[in-house]
Amino acid sequence: MMASSSVEGDKYRTYLYGEGERNTQWRYGAPPNYDAVNKLFEEGRTKIWPPGSLEEKVQNLVKTWEMEMFHKTICFDDCKTVDQNKYTLSLNGRRGISLEEKRKIGGGYNSLLQTSLPEKFRCYNPAEETVDSAHRAFTTAFPRGFALEVLQVYSGPPVIVYKFRHWGIMEGPFKGHAPTGEIVELYGMSIFELDEHSKIVKVEFFFDRGELLGGLMKGNSGNDSTEGMPSSCPFLKNTGTG
Repeated sequence: MMASSSVEGDKYRTYLYGEGERNTQWRYGAPPNYDAVNKLFEEGRTKIWPPGSLEEKVQNLVKTWEMEMFHKTICFDDCKTVDQNKYTLSLNGRRGISLEEKRKIGGGYNSLLQTSLPEKFRCYNPAEETVDSAHRAFTTAFPRGFALEVLQVYSGPPVIVYKFRHWGIMEGPFKGHAPTGEIVELYGMSIFELDEHSKIVKVEFFFDRGELLGGLMKGNSGNDSTEGMPSSCPFLKNTGTG
C-alpha cells in the first residue's frame, strides 16, 4: 500500500480496476470516475511531491482509502486498504468507531461530520442523513469533486501523521443555500496506523467541521434542488472526494 501507485484507470488510486476488482460490489453499481476531481487536484494543489517520495505514497494511500470508504460500502471484504476486523475511525478525540458502526451512522460524510451541537444548531445534521443523501448533498455542491492534497508528512509508517487540505468549488446548492462559485477549503491533521501487513487499523482525524460547512452556507437560502434526486443517479458514482 505504501508503493507509488499508477494503475490502469487512475494514477492516484489503487484497487479501482483490474482482475482483483472483478467481483467488487460498488455502492453505485460501477467504479467511480475520478477524472474531474483529478483535474481539480492538479490545477489547485499547492504541493507537487516527487515520484516515489514518502509524501506521494501517503497521499496516494489516503486517496485510495477515501475511495474505498465512500464507494466500497456494500461488502467490507472489498476494502483492501484496511483490516476490517481491527479498523476504527475517530474524529477530534472521540471514541473510535468500527466499519459496521460507521455504516449505521451513514458512511463517509456523516462519520466525518459528527457533532455534539444541539440539533437546533446543526446546519448539517448527520443524524438525519443517510449515506446516499449525504453523498448527494456534497456531490451536488461540488460537481467537480472535493480534492485532497497532503501538505506535510510528519512521520512515516507504521504510524503516519500528516497535514492535509481538502477543497472544492461550490458550483451547486447545499441544503437550500445557493452556490457561490467560490473555493471552499478544509485544513486538518490525521493519523493513520498500519499493521505489519500495511493494512490500516486505526484512523484519527482532527479538524473544524465549521470551516467546511461555513463556506457552504454563505450563499442565499432558497429551495434545495437536490431533493428528490434518485440515489442511483450516475451523477453520484461519477464524482467523488479525494
